[in-house]
Amino acid sequence: MARAGPAPFPSAAPAPPPRFRVRREVTAMAAARARRAGASLLSAAVRHRSSQSSSPQPGLAAKTSLTSPPWPEVKLPDPVEEAKYHAEVVRKVNGLISAGQYGRLFAVVHFASKQWKITSEDLIMMDNVLEAECGDRIRMEKVLLVGADDFTLIGRPLLGKDLVRVEATVIEKTESWPKVNMRFWRRHNFQRKKIIANPQTVLRINTIEIYPCLS
Repeated sequence: MARAGPAPFPSAAPAPPPRFRVRREVTAMAAARARRAGASLLSAAVRHRSSQSSSPQPGLAAKTSLTSPPWPEVKLPDPVEEAKYHAEVVRKVNGLISAGQYGRLFAVVHFASKQWKITSEDLIMMDNVLEAECGDRIRMEKVLLVGADDFTLIGRPLLGKDLVRVEATVIEKTESWPKVNMRFWRRHNFQRKKIIANPQTVLRINTIEIYPCLS
């Protein structure tokens, strides 16, 4: 008589056909895509709401360090008041000039391609040749500035010839101290020597006169 053996273990469930497996994967992918789309829509809505809450009201701008300059605001004077002040200053300066109560004058003149600050009885020496002879009196017409103890008149760029007059006298016409220019090339028997002496003119400032015709 045959002996019965142990009962066989239940076998695993058969694998689903390939078509059902593909359908299940497609469904999982669609569900994941739907979840991602919902999450992106939710984050966009949150960002929109936060931007609306933080944005300033229409017509108002946020105040920052660049809204206004760091220096104080400059207020321009009233044109009428400025004209009155200018007229008062001109009247006072003309009164001082008429009365001769301005003290010693000084001036800045443009002469021989240079600017000179001068006053009465000054001596100036320039490296230039003038057509005037010794003892001749000349007038310096390019006056840039003239001043006194209480006022200073500045030209733009020059003062008028009817307002200020500067005169000078040619004292001396001479030459500068000689300068030696030496060129030498050793072992070639080459040597050149040149003496340079520039012409010079000495002027004495005689007078600086100013007239009360300031306007």
